[in-house]
Amino acid sequence: MFSEINQMLRASVPIFVAAVARIAVPATAFARTVYDGDWGVLILRRGGACEPAVRCGVQITDGMVIYGGGMATVQGHANRRGSVQVMVRSGNRWANGSGRLGRNRGGGAWWGQGTSGACHGTWVAERRE
Repeated sequence: MFSEINQMLRASVPIFVAAVARIAVPATAFARTVYDGDWGVLILRRGGACEPAVRCGVQITDGMVIYGGGMATVQGHANRRGSVQVMVRSGNRWANGSGRLGRNRGGGAWWGQGTSGACHGTWVAERRE
């Protein structure tokens, strides 16, 4: 499943590079958090028929996770306590992730569904300077 999402993301720009496109901010905007900034993320598969590992970059602005792509919709947020939730969708394929961030590092789990079946794994993130 992540292989499919990875291909979709690579089709528009190199994987998850935070560039121009932004997710629409809901009516209730999040306040600036200590987690705002650029983050590098490593997504690891632990089960299912997915890509074994994917590296990507995201940006957190006012607590919202921002991805500059085009083939997939990415929505997510980090709250003031560091709890993170992200949703990636493309057609009938999807992946959800959750976890916790510290000031410079974080991690969690993800699960999803692709055309080849279900997948799951873990992710780790590190703040970029």
